[in-house]
Amino acid sequence: MTACLALADGRRAALLIVGLLLGVTLYHCSFGFSAAYRRLILRGEVRAIRAQLLMLAVATLAFAPLLAQGEFLGRPLSGALAPFGVSMFFGAFLFGIGMQLGGGCGSGTLYAAGGGSPRMLVVLLAFCAGGFWASLDLGAWQSLPEWAPVVLGERFGWGPAAGAQALLLMAVAWRLRRFDQAPRAQSFHWCRGPWPLLAGILLLPLFNLATLLLAGHPWTITWAFTLWGAKAAQTLGWHPAAESFWSAPFQRSALESSLLTDVTSIMNFGLLLGAAGAAMLAGRFAPVWRIKARSLGAAVLGGLAMGYGARLAYGCNIGAFFSGVASTSLHGWIWIVAALMGSFIGVRLRPLFGLANES
Repeated sequence: MTACLALADGRRAALLIVGLLLGVTLYHCSFGFSAAYRRLILRGEVRAIRAQLLMLAVATLAFAPLLAQGEFLGRPLSGALAPFGVSMFFGAFLFGIGMQLGGGCGSGTLYAAGGGSPRMLVVLLAFCAGGFWASLDLGAWQSLPEWAPVVLGERFGWGPAAGAQALLLMAVAWRLRRFDQAPRAQSFHWCRGPWPLLAGILLLPLFNLATLLLAGHPWTITWAFTLWGAKAAQTLGWHPAAESFWSAPFQRSALESSLLTDVTSIMNFGLLLGAAGAAMLAGRFAPVWRIKARSLGAAVLGGLAMGYGARLAYGCNIGAFFSGVASTSLHGWIWIVAALMGSFIGVRLRPLFGLANES
């Protein structure tokens, strides 16, 4: 028993370190998703989109041998797999609107909040509330038409499926190079940043791979927000016994246990701390507490929409898109289509809340 506890504690410590490194990487690379989609929609800028495509290609090739084996050193491994249907599509669409109003996706919210943005702390709180709210409605949403997960690696073989997907991603990234007119950074500093996008392209798949090996599943973010919202509701008198979602074994156990036993929470805490440390080392940790009322309203609405949407859509840009596509799960591709549609609307809503769209 003592050996098992020590092993579990060792894994949690390692996952905390992975979270720290993710926070540093995301902050120094400014590797966000919402701004990348906004720049694509507004002016056709594709540099960050190309980086995402290459990141997905690297992760696909890294995941495939391990997911084909199904275990590592006796520990079972599973990809980020999920069904797809009406609720998933609507959830991703709602998330797309929310990340434009909030100004960050799941990972973007964490690293911006950790980097010293009080507004993004508001988004994070609303994100938690939205995820908890959706957990209470989930049964009704899942009664709508839904289809079982489709995993390309299992259907066509991991070698052919992963190879074809990676080649397709790299081919599209290569094709888009002619439209990539964004200026390149001329210099960078490893401690103060900024880092080139190439660092994110290589490091984010590496850390996602480390998560797969340590946790048994790829990197996720938003489950923890739902859990944090539920624990906050408990302190205010909410009782989970009558809720079907929170009566399931995994959710009930998570709710009854410390947050320090929850893998996703541990990594999120690490990401927040890593981003905060990176901002301090760069001399840019300078919170501005004055937030305009309309911007604050957008932060609340955006966070609620992302939290609610992520719960319906089985994750955010990380858990559903990045980890899903890297696992060759079809739902990851459907997720990004719906999220881009939502982003298109969200970008048009931003000026109503006094939020600037890049010209």
